[in-house]
Amino acid sequence: MSSKLFSPLSQRGVTLPNRIVVSPMCQYSAQDGFVNDWHLVHLGSRAVGGAGTVIMEAAAVVAEGRITAADVGIWKDEHIAPLQRITHFIKQQGAVPAIQLAHAGRKASALRPWDGTPGSVPLAEGGWLPAAPSAIAFDTTYTQPHALGVDEIKDLVQAFADAATRAHKAGFKVIEVHGAHGYLAHEFLSPLSNRRTDQYGGTFDNRIRFLLEVTTAVRQALPQETPLWVRLSATDWAEGGWSADETVALSARLREVGVDLIDVSSGGNLPTAPIPVGPGYQTGFAARVKAEAGIASGAVGMITDAIQAEHVLRTEQADLVLLARELLRDPYWPLHAAQELREDVAWPPQYVRAASSKTPLRPDVDYGNNAR
Repeated sequence: MSSKLFSPLSQRGVTLPNRIVVSPMCQYSAQDGFVNDWHLVHLGSRAVGGAGTVIMEAAAVVAEGRITAADVGIWKDEHIAPLQRITHFIKQQGAVPAIQLAHAGRKASALRPWDGTPGSVPLAEGGWLPAAPSAIAFDTTYTQPHALGVDEIKDLVQAFADAATRAHKAGFKVIEVHGAHGYLAHEFLSPLSNRRTDQYGGTFDNRIRFLLEVTTAVRQALPQETPLWVRLSATDWAEGGWSADETVALSARLREVGVDLIDVSSGGNLPTAPIPVGPGYQTGFAARVKAEAGIASGAVGMITDAIQAEHVLRTEQADLVLLARELLRDPYWPLHAAQELREDVAWPPQYVRAASSKTPLRPDVDYGNNAR
């Protein structure tokens, strides 16, 4: 029996060669939003390693929406050409290039993780004033954000649509909107970060309005053959916060406006929350979204083993698995997973000698020095 993990998945006009997705992981290595050689090698090596889809890290749709000053951006046309170099290489390896469009909200203007205690960069040291649904700081070490006006919200919806147009021009074949992890769209969803009393706050319908407007605008900006995904945090893991039931209800609404898959994560909207982290701890949320909202889902979170990933897919908890830390530790995890699942997956010819220890070399092929 062939594995689900290495079976293709077609959405709209795109076919993913397998169900392994490189989760978007910030590298905090850009300058003025421009990608560089680090991003090419980081993402390109995961494509070489056999992942079917490679998602570029969160790309800010406006400069003020960056998590840190070193984040990737897609707020101006000049960002397109360097991104094309990356998408071209990913495609050459047989993988599908994807990108996550984002705005960090009240968590913007932060220090890089390795630059000190988590928190905001002071304005006097190059930081900027974050924007959010309400003027509630993420934590005591973060700057109190500016509460967005309605006109500003409309401008951000357009910024997401413009970013989607640039992403398509840059060669990305799947677009994901970041609605999770305590960033702007998630902040609108959660009553813990959204205290508005206008059409963008209060009721469930009002709190989901911003994300629905964004996804609708992005869908309209993209060709019909381009799949659109949304990453959601299924729960805040806190009483009175965003809940799994609301995630299911929102996912059904997102399906109605043309979203093709929900990438299901959790948490991130509070500096501390009792999250029961462990192998597959979020896959149950992906299963609920798939079963109850009638939309494809992706599972993410502590998925580290080929058998575990295969089980998630074969039991129909999700349609895709997204790996992050495990792919940092091992860029060639998909190739190793294929061997474990006894799938006949071709290694890059440049690396055939690495595979040869487990796959006998063909006697009729001259591998040259690669076979040594």
